[in-house]
Amino acid sequence: MSATAGGLVNTGTQQESIPLGGHWALTLIMIVIGLWIVFKYLAPKSWKEWRNVGVLQAFIVALYVEMYGFPLTIYLLTAFLGLDIPWLHIKGHLWATLFGLGETGAMIEMFIGLGIVVLGIPLIFRGWYLVYRAQQEDRLVTEGVYSYMRHPQYTGIYLALFGQLVHWPTLPTLVLFPLIVWLYYHLARKEEKALLEKFGKEYKLYQQRTPMFFPKLTRWRNIV
Repeated sequence: MSATAGGLVNTGTQQESIPLGGHWALTLIMIVIGLWIVFKYLAPKSWKEWRNVGVLQAFIVALYVEMYGFPLTIYLLTAFLGLDIPWLHIKGHLWATLFGLGETGAMIEMFIGLGIVVLGIPLIFRGWYLVYRAQQEDRLVTEGVYSYMRHPQYTGIYLALFGQLVHWPTLPTLVLFPLIVWLYYHLARKEEKALLEKFGKEYKLYQQRTPMFFPKLTRWRNIV
């Protein structure tokens, strides 16, 4: 079969023949799962937290709409820049597609990206559990993943989103990612001011011995 804008090509592998886009039921399922994780484990309360979650929601929606619904980025690249990108799911791994790395490169891109995502998401879960328990006891949390970084949930967000940019880059998510990093950095600074007022020297000492987001590479084995 010949390649068309939305059709199939004769490639010899099932993965290469999967058309890109049009899977709206899967799009909705993935968006619902992503938003549930955000609301359940980030639990926004203040206006700034809700604002940040709103931008995070936009990233999730943009990601899965393009991944399974309508490939806006590939449409723009083909329609306005004249790039020859068949509308096949495997071509959505854009780094491999743009650099001509073929299906093997796409698979490597996917596994690296998803590996970073899998590294980040548990930090969000584990951070939420420790914060919840510490709030019940009205104390400062410094154990578990908090002994390696002061804001593991935000580190988890950064890693999960960056992994998706490796796995499935799109123009909207590439624009949103630095904004999300900036917003959560400033939210972390605001939270630290409140913690310094509440816990004083105890939190100051914790700040001095614990990095904000990313510990040394040698310590990641213990975190994982």
